[in-house]
Amino acid sequence: MDNIVLEVKNLDKVYGGKGSATHALNGISFSVKKGEFVGIMGASGSGKTTLLNCVATIDTPTSGAIELDGQDVTRMRQAELSRFRRESLGFVFQDFNLLDTLTAYENIALALTIMGQRPKTILQRVKMVSETLGIGDVLKKYPYEMSGGQKQRVACARAIIHNPKMILADEPTGALDSKSARLLLQSFERLNDDLGATILMVTHDAFTASYCRRILFIKDGKIFTELARAEMDRKAFFERIIEVVSLLGGDVSNVL
Repeated sequence: MDNIVLEVKNLDKVYGGKGSATHALNGISFSVKKGEFVGIMGASGSGKTTLLNCVATIDTPTSGAIELDGQDVTRMRQAELSRFRRESLGFVFQDFNLLDTLTAYENIALALTIMGQRPKTILQRVKMVSETLGIGDVLKKYPYEMSGGQKQRVACARAIIHNPKMILADEPTGALDSKSARLLLQSFERLNDDLGATILMVTHDAFTASYCRRILFIKDGKIFTELARAEMDRKAFFERIIEVVSLLGGDVSNVL
């Protein structure tokens, strides 16, 4: 159990009151091991984003427990949550969320600067991560000078720079063209393979999901099934994902 980074236990999320209650999550339980790259898939309204928001401590579950790095975040007070979120989690959003007045280097380094790291340590860390993600040539540029793919890889570097326990990604390829999406997903693979990053990613897209090592499929707030890549190549895994999406009742044309 020492290598379990995330443990979700009987998670419920209910919106509304009696007579108009909506169960966004309904008794979900699963775990993620250190160094895993796990995807969450489901149709719109299935609960996948609600689940990610609860894990991210952005939303509060109605009942159940979420243990991150052995700590039950559902019992933390706001000040504890803010610190835990800042130190233990990395976030990659669909719309990048970079600060326009800072260069790529400054955006990436900001978390370490806030934590009081030495400039030399920050420089070494930013250089190492930027080389892994192939963005060394944009470190002096501002967001408006970068392509969407470059901005998203800078966002990935920012997410990993402080060695978080887990990276949470919400539809990270949603605003990218196909070439930029492929480069970003290859960057996720490098973060996972080379740096041992633990990644939990929500996506509706089968191509994006095929880069994961394991996928949880959610339907009506419950886990419908899960699929492990194991020894499959990515093409075979993609085809299996399409099969499961079809079983879920989704429109396959929406996930290609």
